[in-house]
Amino acid sequence: MTTYRKTWDKDEYAKKAKDRLTAENEPDIVSERKVKRELLRPRDHKVDLDSKLGKTMVVTKDSPSAMQGGYYCKVCDCVVKDSINYLDHINGKKHQRNLGMSMKVERSTLEQVRARFDKNKRKREDDEKNKAEDYDLEARAQERQEEEERQRVLKRQRKKDKKRATNDAQEDEVDPELAAVMGFGGFGK
Repeated sequence: MTTYRKTWDKDEYAKKAKDRLTAENEPDIVSERKVKRELLRPRDHKVDLDSKLGKTMVVTKDSPSAMQGGYYCKVCDCVVKDSINYLDHINGKKHQRNLGMSMKVERSTLEQVRARFDKNKRKREDDEKNKAEDYDLEARAQERQEEEERQRVLKRQRKKDKKRATNDAQEDEVDPELAAVMGFGGFGK
């Protein structure tokens, strides 16, 4: 009788299961397969997203990857078309692996957490102190009034200088003999 159902070789699968269990129990084999990568750490440089902003580029099919439109990643040798995808790429798993880092972060100790809390607390207190000094309303209003008064005095002085210059120019233009013949001595005096 012919059956179309697959028959399982129980001895073969039992042997495979036994081999798998022995491989899992031997740490030497497992450690050889895994590559030890560096823990994830913060960037030590600023990501430049604004350098190509508002610039026009001529891109041809023969242009090298770094000169094509978009953001070029030297580590992965790829071009990403916009800034959001570029940020996703440089924070992503593939890019971090190419840098030799895993996506695991170093666990912080209790002392590190306490130090960070103290640092942030001091920074917040300094910011509040500076904010209180910056927003002294009366002093700022007084400074503003003094500045406006200086501007008014300067404007008056410019106006007087301009008027003097026009009067001097008019006096130079009028011939005194002609003015005497016409019956007037000058303008504005």
